[in-house]
Amino acid sequence: MTGFHLAQINVGRLLQPVDHPQIADFKNNLDRINALADGMPGFVWRLVGEGNNATDLQPRPDDPLFAVNMSVWTDMDALAGFVYRSAHRDIMRRRREWFEAMEVYQTLWWVPVGHTPSVEEGLATLELLERLGPTPAAFTFKTPYPAPDGRPALPVLDECA
Repeated sequence: MTGFHLAQINVGRLLQPVDHPQIADFKNNLDRINALADGMPGFVWRLVGEGNNATDLQPRPDDPLFAVNMSVWTDMDALAGFVYRSAHRDIMRRRREWFEAMEVYQTLWWVPVGHTPSVEEGLATLELLERLGPTPAAFTFKTPYPAPDGRPALPVLDECA
């Protein structure tokens, strides 16, 4: 297959361990929101650990409160539809209840169709965005770059605020 899909990583530092009562509403909605993602048009893949989500993965062993989520979508419209025009938006509006504020917590990048990005790749892409700002290799909804095959990607405003 040829072409490109859109990968995304978003990270956060939980205010408490995932089993703490303060995090219960977040944890209790994971299966519902993940099932929603799985059934959305344009969904390709998402990072999953031992269960049906990625909360057990520890990309930073020295920081057990650091959480990571990754997924791949056919294009910007498909990802934006899930993030900003589904029940996911309502959960994300509550993120400050569960996560510390972070300046850069999400990045997007194009991957060849069939490529499954690793957590290391995602974290490196996030670090690239932190260091250089939006580039064709690491960008945001607000400052997207077209796919390498020339397919355009229009800016999407953050509707979770």
